[in-house]
Amino acid sequence: MKSIFIDCNHQLEPVWRRVHGAGDPPITVNTVPFRTEDLPHLLDGYDIVLDDHSAMPTPVVAQCKSLKHIVFLGTGAASYMNLAELKDLGITVHTIKGYGDTAVAEHTIALMFDCARDIAKMDRTLRAGTWKPLEGTQLLGKTLGIIGLGGIGSETARIAQGIGMKVIAHNRTRRADAPVPLVELDALLAMSDVISLNLVLDDETRNFLSADRIARMKPGVILVNTARGALIDEAAMLAALRSGHIRHAGLDVYHNEPLTADHPLARMENVTLSAHAAFRTPEASMTLLRRAIDIVKGL
Repeated sequence: MKSIFIDCNHQLEPVWRRVHGAGDPPITVNTVPFRTEDLPHLLDGYDIVLDDHSAMPTPVVAQCKSLKHIVFLGTGAASYMNLAELKDLGITVHTIKGYGDTAVAEHTIALMFDCARDIAKMDRTLRAGTWKPLEGTQLLGKTLGIIGLGGIGSETARIAQGIGMKVIAHNRTRRADAPVPLVELDALLAMSDVISLNLVLDDETRNFLSADRIARMKPGVILVNTARGALIDEAAMLAALRSGHIRHAGLDVYHNEPLTADHPLARMENVTLSAHAAFRTPEASMTLLRRAIDIVKGL
C-alpha cells in the first residue's frame, strides 16, 4: 500500500530522517503547505496517510477514493475529523498514545509556574522598557487537582509531588493503582488551588468544564489546559478570567487553532498562551514517528 506523510513540518522533518530507516516501508513526505480542498489531489493513489494535525473533513476525505487508513500523530484525532463518519466510508483511523506523557506533563508544570509567577508578563513589560516586579504565588504546599489520571495526568502528579504540592485527582473510572488520592469532581473543584485538565476529548467530555463547574472552582484558582480546548466552555472561562474567579489560565490548546491575534484570550493579561506545543520535544517526536511507521508496517 502507498503511504504519504501529508504535513511534515520543519521541526519534524529532521526527526523523520533520523527515525525512518532502510528497512521501513517507503513513505512519501510532503512538506509543502496545502489547502484542505487540495486533499483529494494530494492523496490521489495513496492508501495510507500520516496526519500530524491537519483537518480531514468527511466531505473532502470522501473524494479520496483510494484512502483506507489515517495514522493520526497523537490521540486527539476527534478534534480534526469525524471518526464515525470516516468509519462509515471504510477508513480506519489509528491514534498513538503514550508517546509524549513526560513532554506534556513538563509543559503543564511550566505553564503552572508561569501562571503562579507572571514570568511571561514580566518578560513582555521588560522588553517594552518597563521595570515592574510582580508578586506571584508560591506552589509549595498548594493543592493541585488533576482531572484525568491517565499517562499524562499521572506524570504531572509525579512532578508536582516532587516540588512539594499536595496532589488529588478525579478520574472518570476508578483506579486501584492511582498514584494520588481520587476524589469526587465537586470536591476537587472546591479544594484545588491549581487545576490541570488532562482528559481525552469525546462526546462525553466536550464542554466538561461547564459554566456551572467553573463557578464551583475555588476563587483565585489557576487553570492549566494541555489537553483539548473544547473540554472547556470558552465563554464561561473568559467571564471567570475577567472577574478574577480564575486568577490565571495557562493554555496550550484552543477551540479553534491556530489562535488568532484578535481572539479575546490573546488580549488578556492573566492568560499564558503556547501554540499547541506541549508534546513537541525531540524525544517525544522520535517515539511518535517510530510508532507511526510501525503502524504502517503492520497494515
